[in-house]
Amino acid sequence: MELDSSDVRNAFVRLSGICNRTPILTSRTLNWQIGMNIYLKCENFQRAGAFKFRGAYNAISQLTSAQKEAGVITHSSGNHAQGVALAAKLLGVRAIVVMPEDAPPIKRAATEGYGAEIVFCQAIEREAVTESLLTAHGYTLIHPYDNDQIIAGQGTAAWELFDEIGELDYLFVPVGGGGLISGCALAAADRSPGCSVIGVEPELAADANRSWREGQIHSLEQVPNTIADGLRPLHIGLRNLSIMRRYVSDMTTVSEEAIVTTFGYIWDRLKIIVEPSSAVALAPLLEGSYRAPKKRAGIILSGGNLDISNPIIAAALSIKG
Repeated sequence: MELDSSDVRNAFVRLSGICNRTPILTSRTLNWQIGMNIYLKCENFQRAGAFKFRGAYNAISQLTSAQKEAGVITHSSGNHAQGVALAAKLLGVRAIVVMPEDAPPIKRAATEGYGAEIVFCQAIEREAVTESLLTAHGYTLIHPYDNDQIIAGQGTAAWELFDEIGELDYLFVPVGGGGLISGCALAAADRSPGCSVIGVEPELAADANRSWREGQIHSLEQVPNTIADGLRPLHIGLRNLSIMRRYVSDMTTVSEEAIVTTFGYIWDRLKIIVEPSSAVALAPLLEGSYRAPKKRAGIILSGGNLDISNPIIAAALSIKG
């Protein structure tokens, strides 16, 4: 049975008092530049630094006692890894994370800090390595996005947004594997039925755009070299595509230059720290590449786990070595 908005509502109740109710910021300057009222849902202030904690806790908390005893496993380059690691720690569950060797050091360190055990591999092999460990040890897979309870949990970010500011004309959401936009689209269908949910991807990682338009999963042949390291999955999930085809209004892409420019703008003008994956959602409006003639738009700023050792990021922040 496919998920619906009641699953997001139930997750919202389940996570009450566990996850942070993150702030919603506005900027008169930003509103003037874009010509709309913009509401930024700041998941960079979420526990573990990103929206991923929502889905991870929602999923792990509903496992059976036997599943919790056996432990959980996932594959992730960073934010989902941290979300699973923290949720597992809070629930007393062993967590194993299969992580690409080139994952940002700050995300690796945080995942280990929460107590997860990391297994490193080449990025292209992470799903295969996860499957082999899953089979050998009987762990429960907490998939980063193709999981019903992950999707429902991620949707609580949008649920809170609508709960606080009411209905919107648009909701712009960054897309990697599709978990966040799937859950947010379900929330929008209930809380703001007239809202157009728009998915945004880097041009270098536009598999979800093609999958959504053609109605079938398309995979990237290699890990994309986008600065938005949280949006690098090779493909979206089947559950995600099904929900997106029903509830997402449009998909668009943005260039690496637009991502970096928007990332720098958020730091310089809004005075908050986000990671480049968050900037992706605001970029099409800030650079004027997406026409949005109505007046109220929500933006999901997905996380703030920033690797300032990356020279492009350092330059955008005007950090001097």
